[in-house]
Amino acid sequence: MPKTTCPISRPDFLAKAEPLRIEVGGVPLIAEPREFSTGSFGWYLSAKAPLTVDGKLLSVQVGMNLIVVGSKETPRPTPAATE
Repeated sequence: MPKTTCPISRPDFLAKAEPLRIEVGGVPLIAEPREFSTGSFGWYLSAKAPLTVDGKLLSVQVGMNLIVVGSKETPRPTPAATE
């Protein structure tokens, strides 16, 4: 049982969640809404970004999952029966 109940349904989140603008070292990146293979949902970001350290340009790999707390336990819609 989750400690927190998710206040939004899975279909509502997937239909209505908007991309999030995330900034890493001044570089704007976009995290897209998605459902993860674990069954939870939230936002996902994977990108490369340039950062400067000691005057040297570095390329860094950015990976980020923003998981909605309690979303894994949110019921999944059952597929409609075919006749």
